Amino acid sequence: MEHSGLTTAQVNQAREQYGGNSLSERPRRRFLSVLAENLSDPIIRILLAALGVNIALWFRAFEWYESLGIAVSILLSTLVSSISERGSEQAFARLQTELTSVSCRVRRDGETLEIPHAQVVVGDVVLLQAGERIPADGFLVEGELSLDQSALNGESREAKKRAGRECAKPDFLDSSSLFRGAVVCSGEGVMRVTKVGDHTVYGALAAELQERTRESPLKVRLGVLARTISRLGYGAAVLVGLADLFESIVLASHWNPILIETILTTPTLVLTKLLHALTLAITVVVVAVPEGLPMMITVVLSANMRRLLRDQVLVRRLVGIETSGSLNLLFCDKTGTLTSGKLSVVSFWDGSGREYDPARLKKTKLGIRYAVSCFYNNQSSLSKGKPVGGNATDRALLASVWKLPREYMGWQVLERVPFDSIRKFSAVRLRESDGSVRTLTKGAPEILLPRCRWYLDEEGTKRPLSQQTVRACLARHTGSGLRVLCLTEDGDTLIGLVGLRDPLRKSTPEAVQQLHTAGVQVVMITGDNEETACAVARAAGVWDGTREGVLQASVLDRLSDEELKSRLAKLRVIARAQPGHKSRLVRIAQEMGLVVGMTGDGVNDAPALKIADVGFALGSGTEVAREAGDIIILDDNVRSIARAVLYGRTIFKSIRKFIVFQLTMNLCAVGVSVAAPMIGIDTPITVIQMLWVNIIMDTLAGLAFAGEPPRRETMQEAPKKREEPVFNRTMLGQVLVMGGYAMLLNLGFLKSGWARAQFGFTENPVYFLTCFFALFIFTAVSASFHIRTPRIRIFSGMWRNPSFMLIMLLVALVQTLMIYVGGPLMRTTALTGRDLGAMALLAMTTAVPSTVYKLRQRYVNKKAAAANAAAGKIR
Repeated sequence: MEHSGLTTAQVNQAREQYGGNSLSERPRRRFLSVLAENLSDPIIRILLAALGVNIALWFRAFEWYESLGIAVSILLSTLVSSISERGSEQAFARLQTELTSVSCRVRRDGETLEIPHAQVVVGDVVLLQAGERIPADGFLVEGELSLDQSALNGESREAKKRAGRECAKPDFLDSSSLFRGAVVCSGEGVMRVTKVGDHTVYGALAAELQERTRESPLKVRLGVLARTISRLGYGAAVLVGLADLFESIVLASHWNPILIETILTTPTLVLTKLLHALTLAITVVVVAVPEGLPMMITVVLSANMRRLLRDQVLVRRLVGIETSGSLNLLFCDKTGTLTSGKLSVVSFWDGSGREYDPARLKKTKLGIRYAVSCFYNNQSSLSKGKPVGGNATDRALLASVWKLPREYMGWQVLERVPFDSIRKFSAVRLRESDGSVRTLTKGAPEILLPRCRWYLDEEGTKRPLSQQTVRACLARHTGSGLRVLCLTEDGDTLIGLVGLRDPLRKSTPEAVQQLHTAGVQVVMITGDNEETACAVARAAGVWDGTREGVLQASVLDRLSDEELKSRLAKLRVIARAQPGHKSRLVRIAQEMGLVVGMTGDGVNDAPALKIADVGFALGSGTEVAREAGDIIILDDNVRSIARAVLYGRTIFKSIRKFIVFQLTMNLCAVGVSVAAPMIGIDTPITVIQMLWVNIIMDTLAGLAFAGEPPRRETMQEAPKKREEPVFNRTMLGQVLVMGGYAMLLNLGFLKSGWARAQFGFTENPVYFLTCFFALFIFTAVSASFHIRTPRIRIFSGMWRNPSFMLIMLLVALVQTLMIYVGGPLMRTTALTGRDLGAMALLAMTTAVPSTVYKLRQRYVNKKAAAANAAAGKIR
């Protein structure tokens, strides 16, 4: 059974005992069940109740426009959420697709068969060669392989595997253990399968992908908002209903006890009064509900999704944008995110410790010897001027080599010794054009340096080598995060030391600083050793050099959850990290109430990407990772993550502005609707006019506020807490001030004797009510400008959101057209230019309460800032 493989009977027995190589799939939710679940959203429940009430009231007043608006809002918001959530389950489906589409070669019954990965069983003997994918977990029993395990452990460095025995606790560093999902880069070998299906490392990742994620911060906040609106709406409805009963029974009877008693003892009259009060109360609830909110959220998220795409950020789930703005903690990969993801040669030193820049080295004879060594002792090759094949180190060395002079080309390779993780070097024997033979070696300094007695100077002349000098040079630079290789000639002559680094992106330090300023803790996760990890983290600005900021994965494994929680606030670097660490870190941080982001590009990252509040998948990563992430960073750059945070905060501010505007105008509309009948005007606004009002308050206002641009000062604010309500006391104050003034202004116009006399209330009621309709709409337009910005100058930054001005000008223009051509349908008549201008000027008086409120708020904020600063000094 050693290399003949299993027999058919043994295959069946293994499958029965250990199971097959398929990944278990939990029952997937049907789209309709996801849709039904989203209909239970708190805001949606309020809208459904309002829709039901509206339909019930059709028999009294056929206000179909309100019902249609609410229904459309419910449909759009739930459909978008359901489609987005359904899409998150595609990551597991992608894993299954990859599994069924790949086959492998196995030995069974003494023959070589090609079978799908899903049919592999424990005990199978699998034949492997370059380009093939490992079908299951096991160990190498014959041959040598170079593997790409980056999809599993996130490390771009190829792993060398050689034949050995089964390891009791296999890991990625073990020299003979093989793991499902890794790809063979070079070599040939034979493996024996020890684990299949859900029991493999790959299977464990797949199981995590099927876990449900927690609610987004936006959904939590909207739930709080729904409860607030419910309490306010129901409270207002009760008060209005009681006020209406009091007015229709007590005030209408002029406090006459006999008339009051007559009404109360007449069942038909009591029923009529109660029905009127109930209808009015229900109307207040319906009008008070911001039915445009779900639609506006969808609009603002979609609009910013398009903007983010221009900044190399592709949003897969709309809610992921807003959640980015609430990040407290970002777990960030080193390779490819903070760094460029490509090794390159950055330094070269000769045996005297002298450093050469590339331009100078190229002009020396020593440079020629360096170029020859890199060119011939290399398993990569040039294709169209670019290195291809080989490992990352070989490609980096070949890329650093300039074109060799003609006399150095065409040398014959007599023998080649490939790199081996045991030997830790590679070598090549060459026959030069003059017939002489030369041996070139490259590898680990600790292996090659002790053999060297000479070094080559700038002119290529041999000089005696001082081991003390060269080792001091080596120690100096390995501590700076460089990977140092040694190049030798003929075994005893040092050509030089080569420093390679995956360099930081130029934008990384600035982006990390932006995130720190925004209150986002950045933790770098890497598989590198602690020394290299700390050097990169310090250069990136992630780590300030404090000892407690660094944690080895081996130490992390020994910490209990409570111990890890106590250290998390100071944590900045995690070295030698393995796949399972990411998911644990996300879980721990979420238990502490933090909003967590995670970057990733491999299959191993997919579970953590999914359970994080925001999963940032790298555009160069695997398809599985991109399916699991909420946001795809197309350029793999941490700067783009900072932009996503900025846009997320901008979106939250836009949503808040829209809520203030809606509730301001709702308060005005409710107040006017309730109070107008008491001053002798039953229908100050008709059904058709209210339809136009709803279009302004919902659709057009949503589009206007959705265009608000991101502002840099937003990144200087602290992150919002996950449970922080979307509607706070500051907003309530603004709604009461602006909405209260708008209501008093419009009611004052309806009640004022001056207005009634000036605009013909008695002689031409339609003219008077047209003036009121214009005043109401212009008040809404004016209020929107003041709500858009916290600054006194309402046009500040308007040029960055031209759509706001265009939409509000459109509203004013359409309103003017309605006045002059609306006729009986809109219950309007042509106004004189003087009267139309008077309504516009009256509406602009909203600047007075707005300015007073903003000045007071500015004073309160300065006082609070001073108090916080004083408290900080005392501490």
